Amino acid sequence: MNWPVIQALAMLAPLPAGYRYGRIDTVHIPEIIRSLDTWYPEIRVGVSSCYLREDFYRERVNLDGDLDRHIYAARILHGDEMVGFWSFEREIDSLAIYGRLMVVAPHHRGATISRHTMAGTEALGRAMGAAFMYTMVTLRDPYAQRMLESAGYRLLGFFPGRDREEVSPGVVKRVYQGVYAKLLVPPDRVHWPDATNLSPKARSLFQLLFPDRV
Repeated sequence: MNWPVIQALAMLAPLPAGYRYGRIDTVHIPEIIRSLDTWYPEIRVGVSSCYLREDFYRERVNLDGDLDRHIYAARILHGDEMVGFWSFEREIDSLAIYGRLMVVAPHHRGATISRHTMAGTEALGRAMGAAFMYTMVTLRDPYAQRMLESAGYRLLGFFPGRDREEVSPGVVKRVYQGVYAKLLVPPDRVHWPDATNLSPKARSLFQLLFPDRV
């Protein structure tokens, strides 16, 4: 479960023509914080607000070419301009990749950058030896939901109140999030549960999500 260098990331998750990845060095932190705050004001509230704190990068994110930390992030560049930010986290003990944050500057959102990185995340996970990938999606963004679904991610359910959002000006509430996941190993490497060990509610939901497995 080793993170790739930027050059390997470009091969595993190629971007549209004219775009490239840039690693994150300590000197880039102020620009990243300003950009995320400008491109995605909703980030000021909730679980992703950590990306607006300099200490978060210094303590938890790979910086200056050091690939030992569990949270990986890369800049997306167009020429020398930063136009996107991509971050995910490895969970070594479970061989999993958690998609944390993907933000593209408004004036580059028609370039299919998110679709390219979505497809590349699977290649990245496989190259790292991951068996499972998952992410959480706001229910205010049907585009992100459809993009995950078209990329083969399975909607597993909803986390009630897992995150916070500003639902109207000055009003912050806990919100539901969709949970999406994709298995990266073949079915014969997965132990499927015995239906007799499931409660009636658990069996009903499992049959709905995996109708061919119960």
